[in-house]
Amino acid sequence: MKKEWILIFILTIPLLSGCGIYTNYHRPDTLSTDSLCQDISTGEEKVASLTDLSWEDLFADTYLQQLIREGLVNNTDLEIARLRVKEAQATLMSSKLAYLPSLQLGADGTLSSYDGQKAGKSYNLGTSASWEVDIFGKLTNTRRKARAALEESDAYRQAVQTQVIATIAANYYSLLMLDEQVDITRNTVKSWEEYVRSLRVLMKAGQADRSTVNQAEASWLSAKTTLQDLLKQTNELENSLSAFLGHMPGAIERGQLAGQSFPQELSAGISLDLLSRRPDVREAEASLKQAFCATNQARSAFYPSITLSGSAGWTNNGGAAITNPGAWLLQAVGSLVQPLFNRGTNVANLKIAKAQQKEALLTFRQALLDAGSDVNNALTQWQIARNKTELASEQIKRLEAVVYDTQMLMKYGTTNYLEVLVARQSLLSARLNLVADRYSEIEGVINLYHALGGGAN
Repeated sequence: MKKEWILIFILTIPLLSGCGIYTNYHRPDTLSTDSLCQDISTGEEKVASLTDLSWEDLFADTYLQQLIREGLVNNTDLEIARLRVKEAQATLMSSKLAYLPSLQLGADGTLSSYDGQKAGKSYNLGTSASWEVDIFGKLTNTRRKARAALEESDAYRQAVQTQVIATIAANYYSLLMLDEQVDITRNTVKSWEEYVRSLRVLMKAGQADRSTVNQAEASWLSAKTTLQDLLKQTNELENSLSAFLGHMPGAIERGQLAGQSFPQELSAGISLDLLSRRPDVREAEASLKQAFCATNQARSAFYPSITLSGSAGWTNNGGAAITNPGAWLLQAVGSLVQPLFNRGTNVANLKIAKAQQKEALLTFRQALLDAGSDVNNALTQWQIARNKTELASEQIKRLEAVVYDTQMLMKYGTTNYLEVLVARQSLLSARLNLVADRYSEIEGVINLYHALGGGAN
């Protein structure tokens, strides 16, 4: 009767597999991810091409490339992320090995004497093995969960790597911007110095008043103050970048802002597949996969465990008597364990797993929405900064003409010195703003690189 019951149970196993414990993960169809980014220009393939670029291709400056390589080697957070990947790989390997039978080798000996009689010697030498039959997916879901954990840790590593690259690039180009502003301000200081000298000569000749000279000197001193502020910012940023790279504070070898080249055309209209390359999105989806497998694990707890075991060995202990020589001992056992009194706990665990799976789904959906927002913001920044750069270049041409014209008019006495001072100050501000807009344009490219997941790695 017992054999018949076991046979019936085994025959019903394929029917039980339809309860969801073997369900494979599929990305939810309920995610509404169309038009995550608003279009700024046309041609999605141009954005897609950016994701296919490695950081070496995107950041072509050789000085910057060397700094990034140093950062990828020395950054502590990145090294920790790499170790997490190794831990996840080991966990996955352990889950795969769980499919194999467990083997034990044992040996024991006994020396016993009763009521002063001659001691009897007994011994056992043998091996035993046990194998859990994964009918209800306990081991399978554990392995799938471990694989999802590996995906999550690898996505985290990529996120840290992308952040390191973006941080170094942003600081590097900030230094180039400051260098350009320092050069502009130094030239402005020299120009003001010459202008003040000429006004002093004119004042001695009675062609300029002291108020005009004082105003020019105040502008000269203001430019010198601005120069000191810029030098201070440059030094602080060099020290900060050195610390990030694991160096002692010091100067950073670098190129120039002029000549830095980047893609000339970028666009939005980002697809779900493109956004899914982002490390944080991959990490969120991997968490969803783990939650999905955890739910399947909770379901499998309702079903019995089936274990096959056996042993073989050499012994001289026959139970009732000790015999010499010894003999082979063979044993095979099949066991089926069905939980009886923990159904309430299993039900509660299943409810918890389902709730956590829903939480993971919401987190994944929000990660996609945040990704779309980040990409759109980066594209907007790049486009606006580019437009402002073009406008600022035209403004500088006009202001240079104004400065020249006012100086000529002042020379022939048809205008006053105040107009020249205002024109010079406006030109200085426009030149500094042009450099800042150029950096903002580059920063938009860096942010887009980051928002799209760091490109090809």
